[in-house]
Amino acid sequence: MENEVQSLKRVKVAVIGGGVSGSTAAVHLSELGISVALIEKGEGLVNGPPICHLHAGGNLYREISAQQCLELLEQSINTVRLFPHTINRRPTVIATPLTDEGNPNDILHRLDIIKDCYEKLITRDPKNEVLGKPEHYFKSYSKSQLVKLRQKQQGENPIELDDWVIPFAQHTNLDALKYPVIAVQEYGWSVFRLAASASLILEQVKSCEVMTQTTLIRAQFDGGSWLLTYQDSEHETKQIRCDYLVNACGYQTGTVDDKADYQRKRMVEFKAAYLTKWASCEQQWPEVIFHGPRGTSKGMAQLTPYANGIFQLHGMTEEITLFKDGLASSTSDSAQPKLPCRLVGKINTGWPDDVMAERTLKAVHHMEQFIPSFGSAEMVAKPLYGAQQIPGTDSTLRSTDVSFEPQNYARIEVVKGSSALEAARKLVTNWGLKQDTKASVEELHPVSLSLSYQDVETKAKELAAARSYPIELAMLTGS
Repeated sequence: MENEVQSLKRVKVAVIGGGVSGSTAAVHLSELGISVALIEKGEGLVNGPPICHLHAGGNLYREISAQQCLELLEQSINTVRLFPHTINRRPTVIATPLTDEGNPNDILHRLDIIKDCYEKLITRDPKNEVLGKPEHYFKSYSKSQLVKLRQKQQGENPIELDDWVIPFAQHTNLDALKYPVIAVQEYGWSVFRLAASASLILEQVKSCEVMTQTTLIRAQFDGGSWLLTYQDSEHETKQIRCDYLVNACGYQTGTVDDKADYQRKRMVEFKAAYLTKWASCEQQWPEVIFHGPRGTSKGMAQLTPYANGIFQLHGMTEEITLFKDGLASSTSDSAQPKLPCRLVGKINTGWPDDVMAERTLKAVHHMEQFIPSFGSAEMVAKPLYGAQQIPGTDSTLRSTDVSFEPQNYARIEVVKGSSALEAARKLVTNWGLKQDTKASVEELHPVSLSLSYQDVETKAKELAAARSYPIELAMLTGS
């Protein structure tokens, strides 16, 4: 077999998939001096499902456990420390409509638990204070307090939570909400600055070879190591041998499981977010969440701000972010769930213009019911879309990282990108790849921490433009 191909290289770890998980794993392992081959079938890194939110506390999700929230908090803090230039430091406002059955006071109880955990993390390591002072982690607002904020003018550089809440108070139909409304320091996350950071880091480290436009054909474990057969960017068949194999293929993780002959229960879900320009908006907005029952016409509405009046929209209805038959499960015959062909077609070849326009308009109307002036927003670019994996059978699972199999095989199974570094660290400890990894995130990643913000943003703008998205998605929002 090895004589049939042109070359045979050997590395310690091969990572299949260059999304958030695979790129983060490659960054972490290579910064530790471990030889890595990162195999990605696309043209670039971190080009998957829409990411806009750090989930530092998991406050978007009322249905998940407090334990998952605490795990997401710590994972997010470490992510900020590893990729400091990727964060948009502005808060998130959480509102509960009158039409929703939820009680906003339930969120306050959980926030007290998260705040206490944040304080303890800072006591353990002062460098964990990346979400502001713990006493300012969240603040609740009564209707009368929001009415008072309506009279204020937002400055050019909002700092306090009150400053950020001013545009929300001025534009939102306050009569449609339950109280309190809550502002929390869950920050934004730029997927393009993340892609740029990972690309720049891996260009500098000597122990990682990035192999884009490369497709895995076979994975065979023999003689104590893995023999991988792949087709490279020149369409030539080659092989590489590795001691450890990491499956980081996102929603396509099951395809590599099948190639390596491993069974695994999982789900995948297709989702989309919509990009609009609100031309009359001249204020700096927080992210805004209007809770609602998922999958119904009153599903959660999410407004994510970027520079120059660009906003990303989610609406958790089947006519906006969710899709009919958009959640699929694995079977006894394959570890890879099969989405309907029409959704796979969207991922592989894009959408018809009329469908994009129709769904974007529905997303605008969904937000307009709470923020009436947002009705003037217009579609500005194609949607951000893709599928995410959810290991197991619990569709509400949000905090998860890595699973291991015999024969030095692991799959990174993050649902939220902020879990990726934790998964990478577990690869090192579980396999004993490095003896002493108790140093700080900063000490372990000198190349990562040497990047300048300007270099990251410049690269991110190039990536956004190349992928036909507004460069505003790559620009800093907030502080």
